[in-house]
Amino acid sequence: MSVEQESAATKSELAYARVREMILTGELAPGAVLNQAAVAHRIGISTTPLREALRRLAQQGLVELGAHRDARVAPLDATEARDLVELRQDLDPLAAGLAAHRRTAADLTAMADTLDRLESLPDDPSPAQLAGHRRFHAALYRASHNALLVEVLDGLWDKTDRYRRHALRAGRSDEERARRAEEHRLLVEAVQDRDAAAATDLMRRHVETSLAARAADRLAAADATRRTRR
Repeated sequence: MSVEQESAATKSELAYARVREMILTGELAPGAVLNQAAVAHRIGISTTPLREALRRLAQQGLVELGAHRDARVAPLDATEARDLVELRQDLDPLAAGLAAHRRTAADLTAMADTLDRLESLPDDPSPAQLAGHRRFHAALYRASHNALLVEVLDGLWDKTDRYRRHALRAGRSDEERARRAEEHRLLVEAVQDRDAAAATDLMRRHVETSLAARAADRLAAADATRRTRR
């Protein structure tokens, strides 16, 4: 690879990482039209590596590309939200059960460390607060020692973050935040105790009552309301 090609690839990676972060944190709102010249200027690159980054993000379903190089952030979608929850209702419990069977001492240390640093998500969480929850769940996923499962769940987490933000805008009670924190603690205990049945059941209920599940319900209700008004 020439120096020029390497520089272009590096700028494309920079653009991809930055735009992806802006989408997942809500800095670029769902459905927002992307002014490519303005976004490129904001990142400090030309539009050529930005367009390459947008193509990658389109493949992941985070951006929609139209004719004449038009682009916009993919809107939130009730069907996608439902699909994500349905997948995670099976895959997250599978990971938790496998983790209870296969966890190592290093896995337990990682889970305990991420649990200690976990903060309850406020209505408008910072990227760092969202990242803390991702680190906790990623530590549990890795303890399953199933690389393909970890890869799939990692990809689902990206898509789900936008729906978590949507649900948080409606607010949560202190009681609900405390309940979620307790679920995290019990999950670690079940994995530590090698209680696969408990870990699986806890994780299934954790997903069924998750922010993503709440977002799916809210979006479906909004769609139903729009249909009745037509």
